[in-house]
Amino acid sequence: QVQLVESGGGLVQAGGSLRLSCAASGRTFSSYVMGWFRQAPGKEREFVAAIRRSGDSTSYADSVKGRFTISRDNAKNTVYLQMNSLKPEDTAVYYCAAGVTMMNSWGQGTQVTVSS
Repeated sequence: QVQLVESGGGLVQAGGSLRLSCAASGRTFSSYVMGWFRQAPGKEREFVAAIRRSGDSTSYADSVKGRFTISRDNAKNTVYLQMNSLKPEDTAVYYCAAGVTMMNSWGQGTQVTVSS
């Protein structure tokens, strides 16, 4: 498994932007599919975005399409989530995840709070 550490969360006003980063340990980062998930208070964890090993394919939850962008830098063992036009309903703890056939490594999460 790979160890993941998220950063970049914080408090932002509605309409603002944040960029989350997730640094991964190990030398096999490029072999993992990477993803972002989030969990709001009282709700289940939900999928946000994912990116394939080479970065040539991405997928997004409908709720974030057109506002969020996932990217990766395999040379830096890092995956990013650029979040624009943030809404109060985007408030959640955001988790980075990694896996080969399924997500089985998770970070500790970073809090994103969007004020109205």
